[in-house]
Amino acid sequence: MTQLAISNVAVEFGATTLIKDVTFTVAAGERWGIVGRNGTGKTTLFKLVTGAQQPTRGVISRQPGLRVSLLEQHRDFGSATTVWDAAAGQFAHLIELEASLAEQAHALAEDHGESAMERYARDLERFEHEGGYTFRAQVDAVLQGLGFDAEEAKALPIAQLSGGERGRVGLARQLVSPADVLLLDEPTNHLDLETTAWLEEYLRNTTKTVLLISHDRAFLAAVVDHVLHVEGGTAVAYRGSYEQFVLQREERRLSQQRAADKQARVVAAEEDYIRRNIAGVNSKQAKGRRKRLERMPRLSGPLAEDAFGMALRFEVSERGGDQVVVTRKLSVTVPPDRTLLRDFSGLVLRGDRVGLVGPNGAGKSTLLRTIVGDLAPAAGEARVGGSVTVAYYRQDMAQVPLDRTLYQIIADLRPLWERRLVQGHLGRFGFSGDEVQRLAGTLSGGERARVALAMMMLTRANLLVLDEPTNHLDVESIEALEDAIDAYDGTVLLVSHDRALLRALVDKVWALDHQRITEFDGSFAEWESMAAERARAAATMSQEQEAQRRARERQQAARKSAGGAERPDARRELRRATKELEDAEQRVARLEARVAELQAVVDDPALYGTPDGAARGKRAAGELEQAKRELAAAVEQWAVATERVEELAGA
Repeated sequence: MTQLAISNVAVEFGATTLIKDVTFTVAAGERWGIVGRNGTGKTTLFKLVTGAQQPTRGVISRQPGLRVSLLEQHRDFGSATTVWDAAAGQFAHLIELEASLAEQAHALAEDHGESAMERYARDLERFEHEGGYTFRAQVDAVLQGLGFDAEEAKALPIAQLSGGERGRVGLARQLVSPADVLLLDEPTNHLDLETTAWLEEYLRNTTKTVLLISHDRAFLAAVVDHVLHVEGGTAVAYRGSYEQFVLQREERRLSQQRAADKQARVVAAEEDYIRRNIAGVNSKQAKGRRKRLERMPRLSGPLAEDAFGMALRFEVSERGGDQVVVTRKLSVTVPPDRTLLRDFSGLVLRGDRVGLVGPNGAGKSTLLRTIVGDLAPAAGEARVGGSVTVAYYRQDMAQVPLDRTLYQIIADLRPLWERRLVQGHLGRFGFSGDEVQRLAGTLSGGERARVALAMMMLTRANLLVLDEPTNHLDVESIEALEDAIDAYDGTVLLVSHDRALLRALVDKVWALDHQRITEFDGSFAEWESMAAERARAAATMSQEQEAQRRARERQQAARKSAGGAERPDARRELRRATKELEDAEQRVARLEARVAELQAVVDDPALYGTPDGAARGKRAAGELEQAKRELAAAVEQWAVATERVEELAGA
């Protein structure tokens, strides 16, 4: 069933056309990813869908009664004071109705009038029909999935939250809304890897229609089944996953280029004919061809990959030492007395690409600030090696002076450059003409990020420290950044929630959690696989422990009942069954010990710091799986033996 139909839509501001000729339809249950460069009109499309903005031309049709919910980048929670109230904001009418029903129920104890009974029955039916008995559990589940404790959220003041936490509350508010269509604008901003994975699973399983703007390629690949690419003042719809979109886009661009090249050859041949014959015996034919040529609509090739984007390249001025970053028994704290990292010794060698990952609030940014010398360690040592120069991309982009123009910022870094060189450098990052005289404080997040990268490019440092560099960049700019880092000859220390970027670049992982760093000497994709294996192993162990607990309870009950058997044959059979049960118990105990031993090997962080650690860990994981299968079979035999003892004891 079609829920939205956009036909030949255009949006114009005076003489400026933002988008035109946009046509696509959205059916119930589809999940659309809207991608394109910053400023091309993606957010405007959301405003058109909600009706907050009307198109200059074209028609937008919505299914009658369609409920649309928009998650904006700037969150407003109205009068809500706690996290739970803010998340449940769209159920405010149900909360009021619930309170009213309680008051009516209390009043009915004294007032048995027909009108009061009818009102109570009517309100109760409405409360049930609109989800009054389920919305609280739904809000709790979503808050829990987004990293909040559902019970604590009922008392946690919204005013105490950080910007990232407010973003997660806003996302929770949208996910639990009773809307038919969810419009999500950069929903993964401020989410850590674990929470992003939860959101992927939630959106894949929802029955609602989803339209999302995102620059997270891995997230798009995991969620969407349609893509709308906003480019060149229009939008093109693609059916299929994000990976299929990338292939189809390249095929479309190739086809465009071939058609444009073919037309250019035809035009050149016609123009040549006209020049040679306009004044000769074939003048009439030449004039006719000239008229046809003037009326011919011209085809254009695809936009250049770097149009309005970045031409980014990182170079190093000197090689630097082999030991780039050294930490010894490092501890990091923040006021008043919160420990983020305890007793960490690590080494980053020249040429390493280290990905620092961990939950939000674990201390990743604080660790980077300690390494570059902005913060003093609480204990131990953190230092940068000799002949190492650092270029530091801060998550808040505080390195960009807001009171300076873009031209002044670059001229301050290169005082000997001529004007054309300064403007040329800014042009590499999409700033041209009068834009170079804009104050940095007037820039959007994406524009400021490009200025920060333009500044970094001039440092020619041999160590790049990057703290969430993709937060405000569009997909094309992220791909340009990825290519630049991939071609870089220096060392990289990277904090990012962009899994596609981490998978493409990282060859060593520092996983920070619970005040400890686990070092994994391998790619991010290998670390993801190992982490998933450990999570599955932990879940399996928990299930097995629960099964063993139940089996022990049955065994204890059987032993208590065994003393009541009287007949000799029955006692003999009971003794045999009890012996089998004891043998089964001993086998389970041996296998439990083996599983625990192998689990300790797999979970040992030191294992993965050795050259052959990944291989040994893989072998141990394989042995662990085999031991778990044997343990599961032994537990099953134990359960059968227990049931036999119970049967004989009760006979």
